Amino acid sequence: MVAINSRFYPVKFLAIILIVASSANIKAQEEISLEDDLRPVWEAGIFAAAFNSPEYPAADQSQTNVIPSPYFIYRGKTLRIGEGSIARAVAIDKSWYELDLSLSGSFGANSDDNIAREGMPDLDFIFELGPQLKMRLAKIEFAEHGKGELFLNLQTRSVFSTDFSGMDHRGYVFQPEFKYLQRGWLSEKTALSISLSPTWATEKLHDYFYQVDQDFVTEQRQLFDAKGGYFGTRLLLSVSFNATQDIRVFLGSSASMHGGAANENSPLFLEQNTFSFSAGMVWRLWESDERVAGR
Repeated sequence: MVAINSRFYPVKFLAIILIVASSANIKAQEEISLEDDLRPVWEAGIFAAAFNSPEYPAADQSQTNVIPSPYFIYRGKTLRIGEGSIARAVAIDKSWYELDLSLSGSFGANSDDNIAREGMPDLDFIFELGPQLKMRLAKIEFAEHGKGELFLNLQTRSVFSTDFSGMDHRGYVFQPEFKYLQRGWLSEKTALSISLSPTWATEKLHDYFYQVDQDFVTEQRQLFDAKGGYFGTRLLLSVSFNATQDIRVFLGSSASMHGGAANENSPLFLEQNTFSFSAGMVWRLWESDERVAGR
């Protein structure tokens, strides 16, 4: 079952901006940035996209969110905004590794629209904050298909949920990620991104998605005490290309594999494998004359 989420309350505008900036697929909005690229210090424009994804990890229902939004990217020496994270405070930036602080976000879900969670509290907007170490493992030159790079990103984040009237801490995640980036995959302006990222989380985050307390027990939903541990692994593929000089189109899909997860016996854990899809465009309207390399 697919739910279309078209609500656009002003109080949720910040959440939309956070998701636009942090979505992994949005990194395909621009040509993939390699070490020797020259790119504007800042740029701004319009972003529009549609996302279809599970309502929560291992859910059997999905939701579609349509987002129109302005976007802004800043590539400073120590502060960077956009391109895969809302904001990054870069502590160390060398040719083969980078240490920074990142923030990311994800959509919530209305339990009234989800059969498995009916009568339970809604799942609020979630954002994560924490350090990440990005290490370049290899650089590859192709005779006919551009150049590529392989990265290992080690990410640890603190997780929070909010309904914009309050905020709750939901534990921590550890997410190592192998990522391959290639520019010039099919043509000079085509970019390819492939990543594989297993995730482990503390008990509080597993509780948020999978625990069933006595107050919410039904004939179909038994009592369940969630525990911390393995969450699942995501395989992400995204492709982007230029429609015009200033308009870039991206397509993305991902498979999340939850087999062997710590709470696969929860009545709220319904699908071992789930899939997400996205499509959108970025229209760059303004950019700086100054260029920087490798950021």
